[in-house]
Amino acid sequence: MSLTISLKPKEQAVIGGAVVCNDEDRRIRLTIKNKVTILREKDVLKPADVDTPCKRLYFSIQLMYMDQENLAEYHKVYWKDAEDIVKAAPSCLSIIEKTSKFILAGEYYKALKSCKEVMQHERELLNHGKDCYSKHA
Repeated sequence: MSLTISLKPKEQAVIGGAVVCNDEDRRIRLTIKNKVTILREKDVLKPADVDTPCKRLYFSIQLMYMDQENLAEYHKVYWKDAEDIVKAAPSCLSIIEKTSKFILAGEYYKALKSCKEVMQHERELLNHGKDCYSKHA
């Protein structure tokens, strides 16, 4: 089974731990012939960008996906952060449960996709809080 990915000019991807960059001025296609972890640049969260609890959750899943040698460490961080988030924002429970099922099944890429829903919910909560604050200020 192979997977073909397309990279736009100057776009990067992490494939099996290696950063691959399209230095061409046109779109290129890569065919991956074996099973390997792949993350497009748009899906990679850099440590400097981890500035909310749900982004920290996403980052721990990203590490699980990319660095499976240290899974136990990343799992500890994930479960602690997931618990803290649900305590602070119970409305996140159903999405975090969905994400956690993927974690338990070892389906880290699916967990990353699910965690994007958690981050979107967090953005909505934070924006709602800003709206409420500005109305009362």
